Amino acid sequence: MTTLPNIVILTGAGISAESGIATFRGPGGLWEGHRVEDVCTPEALARDPELVHRFYDLRRAALADVEPNAAHRALAKLDAAWPGELLIVTQNVDDLHERAGARRLVHMHGELVSALCAACGARARHAGALPPGSACAACGAAALRPDIVFFGEMPYRMERIEAALAAADLFVSIGTSGAVYPAAGFVQLAAHYGAHTLELNLDPSAGSAAFDESRLGPAGVLVPEWVAGLLQELQ
Repeated sequence: MTTLPNIVILTGAGISAESGIATFRGPGGLWEGHRVEDVCTPEALARDPELVHRFYDLRRAALADVEPNAAHRALAKLDAAWPGELLIVTQNVDDLHERAGARRLVHMHGELVSALCAACGARARHAGALPPGSACAACGAAALRPDIVFFGEMPYRMERIEAALAAADLFVSIGTSGAVYPAAGFVQLAAHYGAHTLELNLDPSAGSAAFDESRLGPAGVLVPEWVAGLLQELQ
């Protein structure tokens, strides 16, 4: 390979599903038995903080029972070995990418293992339960909430993400539905700037037609194969 492409990788719920983490929407549009409107909106947090905090406490605790899978490990290997520009953008709030070893990573929808102060905006790592009214270490306000981007809130690090997409030569989407914006629009943005676009997904997504290439199958199979091929070109 003479010129190293700049790579942006978007990951969604499908990459963590093989580790046992439920995908975002289940039967009937429910998210682990709850309507999304009841656990993932600012209005839900204001209306029933006990429910919202308990919901994320349970999901945070469940992380102890799952491990990164072959797809997470392959991306971490690529992250460590790729000498050019690379950014992994995940819509997932689990910590499986980090536990696999990925470092060039952005959580655009927040993280389960982080708490956000609604009063001062400070963030802190948080692994245990987070009851409503927990105090912020930075300002003292009893205003800590899950550091999750709720529906209606702006995803994190969008300026960095958009800059990386504008400079990308290769955009790869892994395990996404292609239905949740703004992430669903990343393929069009990357293509606008001239990137080759590749989808690795179990089934065709809502945005499959926008990609130059789609490969269908389990992430745990497709991602290691793709990474191995890319790294082979370095040799």
